[in-house]
Amino acid sequence: MSHQELTGQVIVPSDKNYDEARAIYNAMIDKKPAIIVVCENTQDVVNAINYSAKNNMEVSIRGGGHNGAGLAVVDNGLVIDLSGMKTISIDSDDKTAVIGAGNLLRDVDAATHKYGLALPTGIFGTTGISGLTLGGGMGYLSRKGGLTIDNLLECEVVLANGETVLANKDSHPDLFWALRGGGGNFGVVTSFKFKLIEVKNVYAGPMFWPLKQAKKAMKFYDEFTKNASNDLYGFFAFLIVPSADPFPENLWNKNVCGVVWNYTGPIEKAAEVFKPIREFGPPILDFVGEMPMPVLNGMFDALYPPGLQWYWRAHYFKDLPEEAIEVNIKHGGNIPNFHSTTHLYPIDGAVHDVTNSETAWANRDARWAQVIAGIDPDPGNTQMITEWSKIYHNDLSPFALGGGYINFMMNEGQERVIAAYKDNYNRLVEVKTKYDPRNFFHINQNIKPL
Repeated sequence: MSHQELTGQVIVPSDKNYDEARAIYNAMIDKKPAIIVVCENTQDVVNAINYSAKNNMEVSIRGGGHNGAGLAVVDNGLVIDLSGMKTISIDSDDKTAVIGAGNLLRDVDAATHKYGLALPTGIFGTTGISGLTLGGGMGYLSRKGGLTIDNLLECEVVLANGETVLANKDSHPDLFWALRGGGGNFGVVTSFKFKLIEVKNVYAGPMFWPLKQAKKAMKFYDEFTKNASNDLYGFFAFLIVPSADPFPENLWNKNVCGVVWNYTGPIEKAAEVFKPIREFGPPILDFVGEMPMPVLNGMFDALYPPGLQWYWRAHYFKDLPEEAIEVNIKHGGNIPNFHSTTHLYPIDGAVHDVTNSETAWANRDARWAQVIAGIDPDPGNTQMITEWSKIYHNDLSPFALGGGYINFMMNEGQERVIAAYKDNYNRLVEVKTKYDPRNFFHINQNIKPL
């Protein structure tokens, strides 16, 4: 098979860098593509799509390679690797950014922070902007600035037929609607244009309580954040304290609960805002203080390097009844190791200013998105972390809204994909049928065309 029609860096199994190029964040995934094309521009993407179609090859799209289900790579097919597309252009007057599809969140943070601006994104600097955005995008600035897709103005997209289009509210508005939460189903987005919000330094960090206070802590957190301003964000977690700096030695390997806070209001008001939080408990660890926004966004990167085993499960919740709190304490208090964890991410505040029908992301009535993440460096522990995640997830199901955040899902079947999109699923099928009728882009949380 001649590769002359391909441009960009072409990597095949006989190349020395093949194993490095096919490796992704989740080491549980071990797929062997026939060809990896590291694209540097839109034309490289066009050529890769046309080549794949001509040679009847399956295609996957790789942005940051962070996807837990391993949808960035495909066995015996062609990987369109966007990691070479690293341009970022910021208009500080207009407060907008045009961001190439290969950027990681830490690249975006570094570029925007210089101007005292930020884009609401995720909580790991190693996450790719592409997959995060197309799935919705939630993190420390969600209550203040909405989801990442709520700040998306325009996409450049290469379609399955090789055509390049601009999708925004005026041009291909149906495609633009679908891209905001519909994942990689509709084409390869090569660049994104976002509006930015004014955030530079924040008052943020983790705060822990002993496990015996978990029920009181969850109830306090629930009530306190319910009426808090959109400047206050905090995700609730169960975890085992890592046996490493900067954590105090007396807490090493202890099972605790906690909140990672982010306050974006005036720094001089932070102590007053946090006074009732600090008086509750009081916390056994308090690392909350002023820091640059990129420091917060990369705070856990060193604890979670690429190459660990990951198994994710996800839920949406409207509230936290006593029974759900009990299930969280039972399984959160039985975490298999210090890498594994569960997080309850708030998706209220500004996220609720957008209706379910305005974007493909259909869970605006939820207050939290929960991820249950079984994580371990040892492949021998894969079954243990998988079972812990599945049992925890199943026990919480009676109290959840149904569906789950697609960026937190493994390969869980079509019913789970349909449940994730709720009333928007049929409209997504229509857009898929229009733009990708042959389901060329199907290595994803797939929306099947008619």
